[in-house]
Amino acid sequence: MRHTFVILLLIPIIFFPTSSLKAQDILQWRGIDRTGYYPSVNLMEKWPDKGPDILLELKDLPATYSSVIVKNEIIYTTGIKDTLEIIMAIHPNGSTKWQTVYGKAWDKSFNHARSTPTIEGNNAYVISGRGNISCIDISNGMLQWSVDGHKKYEGSWGTWGIAESPLVVDDKVIYTPGGNRTTMVALDKENGETVWESPSLENKSAYTSPLLVERGDLKMIISVIADYVICVNADDGEILWSFYYKGINDPKRGGSINPVTPIVNDNEVFVTSGYNHVGIMLQMAEDFRSVNMKWKTNDLDVHHGGVVEVDGYLYGANYTSVVNGNWTCIDWDSGALKYEEKWRGKGSIIATDGFLICYDERRGHVGLVRITPEKFDIISEFRVVQSRGPHWSHPAIFNDKLYIRHNDALVVYSIGY
Repeated sequence: MRHTFVILLLIPIIFFPTSSLKAQDILQWRGIDRTGYYPSVNLMEKWPDKGPDILLELKDLPATYSSVIVKNEIIYTTGIKDTLEIIMAIHPNGSTKWQTVYGKAWDKSFNHARSTPTIEGNNAYVISGRGNISCIDISNGMLQWSVDGHKKYEGSWGTWGIAESPLVVDDKVIYTPGGNRTTMVALDKENGETVWESPSLENKSAYTSPLLVERGDLKMIISVIADYVICVNADDGEILWSFYYKGINDPKRGGSINPVTPIVNDNEVFVTSGYNHVGIMLQMAEDFRSVNMKWKTNDLDVHHGGVVEVDGYLYGANYTSVVNGNWTCIDWDSGALKYEEKWRGKGSIIATDGFLICYDERRGHVGLVRITPEKFDIISEFRVVQSRGPHWSHPAIFNDKLYIRHNDALVVYSIGY
């Protein structure tokens, strides 16, 4: 472990356009409101040549593709051990506070854990690769309840099982089993009992973590299943609208994968899925009961690295092949291409104040990129070398620290002054 002393500098704070710097009531996948945005306070505008200082480096953890959550400096992460998935709490010094089995792991190809914990209050919620939805008390790691959601709701999954991070809405935990019985369900967050089941669209689940959209008194859950983009009333499970996404330029390969959480701004929804399947912009009607496609694009079809929207522009890594892609910016209103540039390979992306952090999935390069629609303006970069295999875990930022999970490793970097 290395330590460094830095001088505190006063720098201007650039506010993110679609989210405020409010305290997060719910800590979850891809930051505030699942937008890929993480607030920062004293972010460095350039990293040292050797990369940011490492505050914590752990190896030989249970393997995962998921991200991490940090609350009160305790790190929460998931992983696979034999045929089971576990959630663990880790102290800032690297010692384990507790670890708990929460469900059966996916046992076929790419079987690492996928679910990023969702934490509300004293509880963490997770979903295993075989559809076990579980609640854990984060003070002691005790399992509060667990439901075999795939079996109970007669779910239907794709090639790689379940890769959903649970969404908490009021008193409910949301899960998307797909299948002929139902599409999406809500469980009581206190005991796991069923609150509602939506109608079935007779379609498999995908690998999307849904998001909550609030408009007045209406709370909507927007997600993507194998063939459709869907919008569900969070109160009762009514499907407000569905859009046949697969029918818009059928993917050239890969089938109905759909691993990317949509991005919503005002009443518009951007959806993308990689595999040369077009990205689309949907516009919801004023009563939120129908949608029309506003535009489509071949310039930003993201594999599974996520998308961010800043100041009316969308940023992400365009799919050119299973292992390659270019870093791209398009206009939110029109879909017009602003830039498409090569850097390492495709990967995941998050945003913080004034910067993108891009994580190359092939070799683990991490780039600090100034946000501008004019060019891919990379300021600094370093490489994550602590483990092997694809770098599929999305980065996360908490308290000006960058957290990166890679296979069986966890590395925490100091990126603040």
